[in-house]
Amino acid sequence: MKLQQLSLFLENRPGQLSEACRILAENDINMLTLTLADTQQFGVLRVIVSDVQRARQTLEEAGIMVQIAEVIAVEVPNEPGGLARVLDPLEAHDLDIEYMYAFASRHKGRAVLVFRFRDTDAAVQVLKQLQLTVLREHQLTDLV
Repeated sequence: MKLQQLSLFLENRPGQLSEACRILAENDINMLTLTLADTQQFGVLRVIVSDVQRARQTLEEAGIMVQIAEVIAVEVPNEPGGLARVLDPLEAHDLDIEYMYAFASRHKGRAVLVFRFRDTDAAVQVLKQLQLTVLREHQLTDLV
């Protein structure tokens, strides 16, 4: 249920993103999801990959700083209000979302929400009570 996500800290200059992506490609590591955020001096590439440990090792060997975080991926209907129906109960249970990102699934009418919570276990319980599908890695792979 919990997925491991890599956070790569990249210098905010041309070529840093492509270098990280090239390293993963050269090592036959597939990126399943990603989001990129920036600050003045660096960017944070958050990515779920097909082989977390090998990705971490090869990226660190190339001098890229990497952290692993636990995230949860949830499948929801891709329709107006789909996100709100998940957020309202999370708020009612006072669960703090550190960040999230989403993508449309290749299955028509479905979307995937990726969350980082302060209390991952409590969030999983609430999401299960809502009868939402909390995805395992192989299920996520099938949806991208």
